[in-house]
Amino acid sequence: MSKTETKLVPQPTTNLIPERDADKQPILEALNLGIDFGGLAAVDDFDFAVSPTEIAGLIGPNGAGKTTVFNLLTKVYQPSRGTILFDGQDTLSMNSVQLSRAGMARTFQNIRLFDNLSVADNVKVGLHNHINYSMASGVLRLPSYWKAERAANERVRELLSIFGMEHLEQAQAGSLPYGAQRRLEIIRALATNPKLLLLDEPAAGMNPSETAELMDNIVKVRDMFQIAIVLIEHDMSLVMGICEGICVLNFGKIIAKGTPSDIQNNTQVIEAYLGRRAEEGRHDAEGE
Repeated sequence: MSKTETKLVPQPTTNLIPERDADKQPILEALNLGIDFGGLAAVDDFDFAVSPTEIAGLIGPNGAGKTTVFNLLTKVYQPSRGTILFDGQDTLSMNSVQLSRAGMARTFQNIRLFDNLSVADNVKVGLHNHINYSMASGVLRLPSYWKAERAANERVRELLSIFGMEHLEQAQAGSLPYGAQRRLEIIRALATNPKLLLLDEPAAGMNPSETAELMDNIVKVRDMFQIAIVLIEHDMSLVMGICEGICVLNFGKIIAKGTPSDIQNNTQVIEAYLGRRAEEGRHDAEGE
């Protein structure tokens, strides 16, 4: 999959967003964000912005703090310092449930489906913010209940069709192949009707053909729903293939920001992934 690289432009802070959204307020902006565990800074001075329709990447070696950042953004962890603005609103007083209702959704490194429920019922869990009937209507099966259920079933099929999974709606979620379970998790997150979708290693465990299909689907989701997507990913072909802006973490600190080509040519990034010793060893070998 080839793409034309997006030009990034600076914000009033040190953050960058795609030029096409330069006149728009970022959907997400983190300023001087940090968290300490036992007196040690797990993430420090993290500045990051995502525009309303951007596909952005957050990368770095194992243990760099990427998932910790996602946990901060989604209020799984409360930051020790800094500010998180979501759609222009300070999230200081918000919890994870309130953020979900405001339009932030995420997936996790480890798949978190309800294995014993059907595919359709897993997606319906994501619709909880938008199903409008009372407990009494549900218990008594009043017309308002059936109307909401019909609407929910239609929405489930629409969302499953994005990934070509509508024929699996009655299958048990735990019986699906690994790649299909990953896709189902993304669909369930989309069911919350997000403005921002955070994907934590969406290609983990996928083979190359599944990863290529996932790349196409992530772009399709962004274009169809006109939302922002941020992904943590170790598959560099996926990151470089679809991300417009990339932020690189190492030991909890940002070491680089920019376009895919900026990142690929950044010596600090190369050292973080390959190690200074590997680089020195290569030069020693060349000198022999």
